[in-house]
Amino acid sequence: MPKEVIYTTSATATGGGRDGKTGTDDGTFSADLVVPKEMGGPGGDGLNPEKLFASGYAACFMGAMRHYASQEKIKVPDDAKVHVTVGIGPREDNGFGLDVTIKVDLPGMDEKTARDLIAGGHHVCPYSNAVTQGLSVTPRLA
Repeated sequence: MPKEVIYTTSATATGGGRDGKTGTDDGTFSADLVVPKEMGGPGGDGLNPEKLFASGYAACFMGAMRHYASQEKIKVPDDAKVHVTVGIGPREDNGFGLDVTIKVDLPGMDEKTARDLIAGGHHVCPYSNAVTQGLSVTPRLA
């Protein structure tokens, strides 16, 4: 838990959850949700919670790395990329679990500095902090 909350947002899902609608309560984002074919749905162009989570995590991780880099006086390449893959599957207790892989591309950066930056970003990132208690997270260099 943060020692002080400095920003709060909220979103609401309606319909069937995975086959409904979701959006932020302030109206700045809304999306139709579609169940992936792999999970018995029609698939298609709609979003799903895993796509939303992957997008948010990628953006947050990039911001966390840049924050860490600024503290350590490390120059992050302008063309740096964070690619997050989110998988979902059944757990042994009949629930569902997530599996996350983070690939970071830091063109032109030496491997030692790149690995330090990734580890520092993973430590700073609130998504990483929130999920490491029950989610397999594997940050690695692309």
